Amino acid sequence: MMQVFLIHVGDADFCRVLPDGLDDARVANGRVKIMAFPPLGIQTLAPVLRQAGHEVRLFDTAHPQMQAEDIARVVAQGPPDVIALSFLSTTTYPAAKGMARRLKAEAPRVPIIVGGPFATLNAAHILRDCADIDAVGVGEGEELLPDYLAHLDDPGAVAGLVWSGNGSVNQNAPRPLLRDLDRFPYPDRTSLPIDYIESLPLDVPAVLSLDKFCTVQTSRGCPYACSYCDIPALGEGRWRSRSPAHVLGELQELHDQGYRSIYLTDDHFLINRKRIEGICRGILERRLTFHWGCEGRVDSMGIEQLPLMREAGCDFLAFGVEAGTQKVLDRLNKRQTPAQVEQAVREAKRKGIGRVHGFFVVGSPGEDEQDILESFRFAARLELDTFGFNRLCVYRGTPLWQEYVARGILDDDRDWHKWFKCSDIDPTALPGVVVNRLRARGYGRLFLHRILRRPVRTWRLLRAFGRHMKTTDLLRLLGSPFRRRPLTRQPELPARMIEQGLAEPARPAVSAGSSA
Repeated sequence: MMQVFLIHVGDADFCRVLPDGLDDARVANGRVKIMAFPPLGIQTLAPVLRQAGHEVRLFDTAHPQMQAEDIARVVAQGPPDVIALSFLSTTTYPAAKGMARRLKAEAPRVPIIVGGPFATLNAAHILRDCADIDAVGVGEGEELLPDYLAHLDDPGAVAGLVWSGNGSVNQNAPRPLLRDLDRFPYPDRTSLPIDYIESLPLDVPAVLSLDKFCTVQTSRGCPYACSYCDIPALGEGRWRSRSPAHVLGELQELHDQGYRSIYLTDDHFLINRKRIEGICRGILERRLTFHWGCEGRVDSMGIEQLPLMREAGCDFLAFGVEAGTQKVLDRLNKRQTPAQVEQAVREAKRKGIGRVHGFFVVGSPGEDEQDILESFRFAARLELDTFGFNRLCVYRGTPLWQEYVARGILDDDRDWHKWFKCSDIDPTALPGVVVNRLRARGYGRLFLHRILRRPVRTWRLLRAFGRHMKTTDLLRLLGSPFRRRPLTRQPELPARMIEQGLAEPARPAVSAGSSA
């Protein structure tokens, strides 16, 4: 038996203690209420390791007393046999690297292994960059991590492991994707002294409900290949799912534990209508009384199951709309049409889904000013309840990243740890200042349209948000698209642009939208 510390290193910008006035920040048993998503990765691995006979302790940096110094003090009291760090993206890599450095200084002989999407896509780079990390688990950890613990003295025997040894970085044979997701125990949602609050990851305390909340993953992967998404690279372009019976067993357990709000983190929940039917009918037969939400594509066969989903408690559905013109949708390889978007949103509202959200991006390659404004006009025509327009970003592992490497914009060996807004680096995209100006204008028109054309629905939505938000925070939320924020840091730039001393990408003499 070994003692293992599982540590989730989260993004501090999206985690905060529930503010005073809404509820007590702490309850009698010392638990802390945090506005953040639960760390499903380490919650999933903990019972798997215990099943293999190991002792596990969980940490989540969302907790104000689970920061690097706090965990280091625990390590000093009695070092574990292994420390495993989990983090999601390039934005949390610096914090994960700092955590590894601090814990390695406290316990230099304890091996540190890291995992997660960013680590999977950048394993060898991470080991060359950070001497405090001993190994990277590539891919899924349910089989890999127990195998690693069983072979600490022989890391070369662990499929899917990339490790430092003998003065070099060693890459073992890949581990195949898990085929049977039903054979693993349900995640551990009791060990962390944190109550996670259903909220929006915004710069104001946007609490959606005070119901006991958690996340559930019922499937993994996505078979589509949108140019801005790294999920197909992580899952080899495959979609794998748990059976309805296994999912319902977990939902029953959560219901019995008092959970009343659940968000499905599946990349694409709506892909299989028979599976959706099995889960929803099971919820109804078991009389599980919680509300839940999910995400999916507008062209999914599962759209046919919306009435049953609503009956089973689904009150939130998010669609990746991305853009309002076929030109931009095709550039993003979205493989959907505006007509399909309109149909899906309309059906969701007609079937009674309480809140339908649309994800949009602006600042895409080749997108001109009229394209951006048309996306806002399109959003106004849709029966969406909420929406978000973010500047398109590019990350390593996506098809768009590979395109930028081929075009000479990015250097894969020197830019691997960065992320970029396309409008900051791509000469075929509108400059960031133009995108922000158009976004503010578009939001203004969209808000005005909602108030004048749909006053009742807008009032109901604001009242729903206002149940758990201060009036000042609600006003800040509504005004955030128009507020000019001070530039706290210069945008991340590729190595080649830095060498050339460019503050922004060189653009064609007549760029898209320049005449508008």
